[in-house]
Amino acid sequence: MTIQLRQICLIAEKLQPVIDDLTNILGIKACFIDPGVGHFGLENTLMCVGRNFMEVVAPIEDNTAGGRYLNRRGGDGGYMVICQADSYENQQAVRQRALDNNIRIAHESARENWNICQIHPGDMIASFFEIEWVPPNDFNGNWMPAGGTQWEDKVDQSTTVDYLGVELQGADPVELADRWGKVAGLPIDRDGDQLTMALNNATIRFVEATDGRGAGLGGLDIKVADRESILSNAKARDCYVSDEQVNICGTRFYLKD
Repeated sequence: MTIQLRQICLIAEKLQPVIDDLTNILGIKACFIDPGVGHFGLENTLMCVGRNFMEVVAPIEDNTAGGRYLNRRGGDGGYMVICQADSYENQQAVRQRALDNNIRIAHESARENWNICQIHPGDMIASFFEIEWVPPNDFNGNWMPAGGTQWEDKVDQSTTVDYLGVELQGADPVELADRWGKVAGLPIDRDGDQLTMALNNATIRFVEATDGRGAGLGGLDIKVADRESILSNAKARDCYVSDEQVNICGTRFYLKD
């Protein structure tokens, strides 16, 4: 079974300022707006990160699940880890493993050319875990959450190349890693006190929450081609933390050459 990290979703109180930060600092381009998220009281924009995606959602109605999540975590931050399975059967196997471990399915949609399964963030502790089946099972091509293939001319890797990792945090990293490993059906690797789970194209890292924000998607490792541009624009937009890290939308972006 192969699972590809295909999309990260962040959540913000206000959408456009975060889109401006991400596009200006990381040099990525907006590629799609999905009107379907209005069903959940949200608005969104997607951007290409290599041939994968960054989505930001923001509430446009009162009393939404997204709004409650913002309140719980004290502001903008990470929201969803969205993955693509290499087959319908393997996507359904992830779903079944969640159910077998008494983990709730928060939302699902079965369509002829696209199957979505969102696994509950409370049960996954740190964030939504979404697993999708999108034929023809091409990790570099068709991706229905971004409108199919219309995004391909928006790919720009001159500044930010791609994702390398996801940092999930919680009170008990061992419990957190165990939960994700059981549902994904992937082994957890331990190197000293570092716990990781390898996806096809990125690593999920499980760490203790020490920032006062509780469990959540706290950080992303990104491969960069123009660190100096990122740091300069981060300083101009008050997002600079260090030469190794910028903070955008309440999320730590760790810069890797």
